[in-house]
Amino acid sequence: MTPRPFREARIDLGAIAHNIGALRAATATDYAMVVVKSRAYGHGAVEVARTAEETGVEWLGVASIEEGLELREADIRLPVLAWLHDPAADFGPAVDAGIDLGVSYLDQLDRIAATPGVAAVQLKIDTGLGRNGASPTEWRELVEAAAAHARVGRIMVRGVWSHLANAGEDADLAQVAAFEQAVAVAREAGLAPDILHLAATAGAIGVPSARFDLVRLGIGVYGLSPFGPESSAELGLRPAMELSAAVASVKRVGASSGVSYGHDYRTTRPTTLALVPLGYGDGIPRHASGRGPVSINGVTYPVAGRIAMDQLVVDVGDAEVGVGDRAILFGDPADGVPTATDWAEAADTIDYEIVTRIGGRIERTYRS
Repeated sequence: MTPRPFREARIDLGAIAHNIGALRAATATDYAMVVVKSRAYGHGAVEVARTAEETGVEWLGVASIEEGLELREADIRLPVLAWLHDPAADFGPAVDAGIDLGVSYLDQLDRIAATPGVAAVQLKIDTGLGRNGASPTEWRELVEAAAAHARVGRIMVRGVWSHLANAGEDADLAQVAAFEQAVAVAREAGLAPDILHLAATAGAIGVPSARFDLVRLGIGVYGLSPFGPESSAELGLRPAMELSAAVASVKRVGASSGVSYGHDYRTTRPTTLALVPLGYGDGIPRHASGRGPVSINGVTYPVAGRIAMDQLVVDVGDAEVGVGDRAILFGDPADGVPTATDWAEAADTIDYEIVTRIGGRIERTYRS
């Protein structure tokens, strides 16, 4: 058997394919976009994009042009939308690579229109999230300018889109109404977008009226729930990442032994301490010190004391644990191990952050 990496994020591409299928069945839109920004939420953008392509997904979504170009360099030919741009961005490489550009304001539109070639753009309206996207007061000017550029062949307007704030049912429905009004204004200006999209995973599942032509599938693709109360399993999803490392050392200590910086934790009896080579330098949240769960040989323990840059300690009591045994921080609960959501609760954050922050020192491996 091939030895496993010292530190490993094992990605189950079969789970990702399953999750895409489950989400498409639940939403039943004409098109789906798999979002692979930020290294596919830490899972590996190229590998996830290829899996999405194999499942028949029509679109990929990224934040930056650079992320889109990485996909093109890997010979991934699916349509790609990039939406968060450096104010000084050179749009030429994106236009040459056939990457659709999200547009949020007039100057950005004009700069894209001045780029050689015909850029495909998707105009974003801010319907209430308060991030990028044109404000309602700026929207008419933006769509009229886009129509003028399109008439002379400088751009092609492929889509109109926005993003829900997930602030409750009333707020979501108000955003749906604001989006429909913005689309009407765009059509009054002479635009005929092919694709309308508003919903990411949470909206795609929970707000049927927000689905329109396309849903953007993000966190759900990776098998994590966008909702606090509902688990992945309840949504029919399978977590795709298992994070683990080999136990680096084991030592027996007496009662009242201090563990890690500050001695926030002291042993209450003679016990065994297992050293796990993962720390906040690898993206493990220090806020989960004393609480984050770790499974070793089928038993789950809390981290003992403070999480350090490169390592954490687990008090395993009298259990038989040896150097090289696998310590699993999170994975699929069907395997009897903690979840990314468990770590999020221990660190007072969200599971999106737990998987996305996993650092480059951790080797990613893939199975299908």
